[in-house]
Amino acid sequence: MRPVYTFSNDRALIDRELVHRWLSEEAYWAKGRTRAVQDAAIDASRNYSVRDAENRQVAYARVVTDGVTFAWLCDVFVEEATRGSGVGRVLVEGVIDDLQHGSTVKRIMLATSTADGLYEKYGFAEPSGPSRYMIRQMQRP
Repeated sequence: MRPVYTFSNDRALIDRELVHRWLSEEAYWAKGRTRAVQDAAIDASRNYSVRDAENRQVAYARVVTDGVTFAWLCDVFVEEATRGSGVGRVLVEGVIDDLQHGSTVKRIMLATSTADGLYEKYGFAEPSGPSRYMIRQMQRP
């Protein structure tokens, strides 16, 4: 029998301590992120979680967006013990559905080095035409 997972876009259900631990200790892109920075990111974003049958949070993602034309899907994390059980699909499908029906966003971007196959199933692809992804690293004292 396949495990039952529930998707939510309710920020109040986010276990902030758990999300901070996942990202700051296990996520290659966020190692060392402080709790204050993570809390500020949560407060300034659309947030999503997946919970298991025992109502335990097993995944998290957030979207930075203007809510009108553009969204950046980031901080996607699935608890290691539940990877491969469909949690990532529940999370990505839920985020796409929320943005499809809860905004007028025309494009969703993301960056990944490990989950190309998952995202391709949902229509994510390298951009066509002249485009260049660029980053400016900000210097902070």
